[in-house]
Amino acid sequence: MPKKKGDANESKVFAWLATFFTVIGFIIVLILKKNDEYVTYYSKQGIVLFIGFVIGGVFQAVPVIGQLFVLFVVVLWVFSWVNALSGKKRRTWIVQDLAERIKL
Repeated sequence: MPKKKGDANESKVFAWLATFFTVIGFIIVLILKKNDEYVTYYSKQGIVLFIGFVIGGVFQAVPVIGQLFVLFVVVLWVFSWVNALSGKKRRTWIVQDLAERIKL
């Protein structure tokens, strides 16, 4: 049975929520949309970004490098939002390579 247009829009919204709220979005997707391949694709990216933010928080002790790392993760985070709202499975640079290692 093909997806309806409303289903596709709902998937985009949940994919965006999964990337925007990172770990919380990942948990929401696991509970509500685990069977939606599109949404889980981006929820894995969200968890990778969360890990990036945690690592960035640790690196904040190093003045310039820590701030540049966090800025880099923020840029990837914004790209993941745009990709999630596109309606297509787009690779977010570096993030998707790590996300593919997560098995659900």
